[in-house]
Amino acid sequence: MKAWLLDTFSGIGSIHLAEVPDPIVGEGEVLVEMRYAALNPADRYLAEKQYPAKPPLPHILGRDGVGIVRRIGHGVKGIQVGQECIILRSEIGVNRAGTFAQLVAVPVESLAAVPGQWTATQAAGAALVYLTAYQALTQWGELPEGVILITGASGGVGVASIQLARAMGHTVVALSRSRAKRDELQKLGAQFTYDPADPQWPDELKKTISPRRVDLAIDNIGGDLLPMVINTLGDHGRVSLVGRLAGPVPQFNTATLFFRRLRLGGVAVGAYTATETTAAWREVVALLAKSGAKPVVDRVFDFEQLPNAFDRLAQGPLGKVLLKIRD
Repeated sequence: MKAWLLDTFSGIGSIHLAEVPDPIVGEGEVLVEMRYAALNPADRYLAEKQYPAKPPLPHILGRDGVGIVRRIGHGVKGIQVGQECIILRSEIGVNRAGTFAQLVAVPVESLAAVPGQWTATQAAGAALVYLTAYQALTQWGELPEGVILITGASGGVGVASIQLARAMGHTVVALSRSRAKRDELQKLGAQFTYDPADPQWPDELKKTISPRRVDLAIDNIGGDLLPMVINTLGDHGRVSLVGRLAGPVPQFNTATLFFRRLRLGGVAVGAYTATETTAAWREVVALLAKSGAKPVVDRVFDFEQLPNAFDRLAQGPLGKVLLKIRD
């Protein structure tokens, strides 16, 4: 089969397309012929050695996607050859060979059916971002209907967070530097949008939602923006930390957390067990069915164009960037 190989942890520039042996299907696994795979920022982090996983090289990146079951290993039940499936979050693309390949061996518990009314491209990029958004929204326990602030809202996790938060009945505030993207985010369900480059946005937000304050922030950015996000929180407010696109937080004063009893917590969807992943995914699909929302796709690249697809991802698209492996 053909696959994109990462030879060194020196960045995405080290990947190349090559012929490799087909995967061996072990007990409890199935062989999936990939149709579409999704790109995620975590793929780049792993390639740059900024991720805790250190798989043996050469490694195949790619954490989620959609494909057709072509072979079933010993002990597998409840799935048939020819069935189209989504690959959920697992060790695929992390410590195991990933989805930027024509074939991938997947544990059967890490597969799910494509929801009705979804296209293959919508399904291909959904698993990781929606599971991450779901954990960010639910890791603090049951949250009454409140105000949810989302930074980096036009990214994959940002869009998923908007859609799930709206389906849960929350008021959604979205941050994006692009005016055009802010208009699109309102169409996706954000009631209020702001430009994080405007230093007045926290004061404007507090005036707009007064006497309420932000109950939960989902932060995909970090850097200088995080203290501004914390400024908007109400008493017992929480921040789910998902990403750090802007790098470390400079000169952070922990005293800002004290008197409102604020809490910050990291999101690590890889901490879900296979059973927890499946349960969370069912909740995600139910919420999206309830609201009628569907995954958003930015652009699909041909299999041979993976470096170009990563360039597009770096530009900050609205929705998911996909790789078409087999039509």
